[in-house]
Amino acid sequence: MPYIKQEDRAYLRDITSEFHKTDINNPGELNYLISKLCKRYLDAKKHQGNSYEANYQAFNDVLGALEGAKLELYRRRLAPYEDNKILENGDI
Repeated sequence: MPYIKQEDRAYLRDITSEFHKTDINNPGELNYLISKLCKRYLDAKKHQGNSYEANYQAFNDVLGALEGAKLELYRRRLAPYEDNKILENGDI
């Protein structure tokens, strides 16, 4: 997980403020918001270079960030949930 300094988080809160206006109600909405963030990153990378398309590195950056977020979700939320369920119901 890339721990970002507190003072550097304000601009990220601005970017994600639209997500706080309403609840995310289903997997389709969640996917849409994640895809929108990825597109924003790729569009920014596209405009930084001389080409009209994002390059392989930019796509690799997005895939790496998604994988890291997946692993962080598992580590922080799912693994403790599973550990609790083992205590409640017994191990396999």
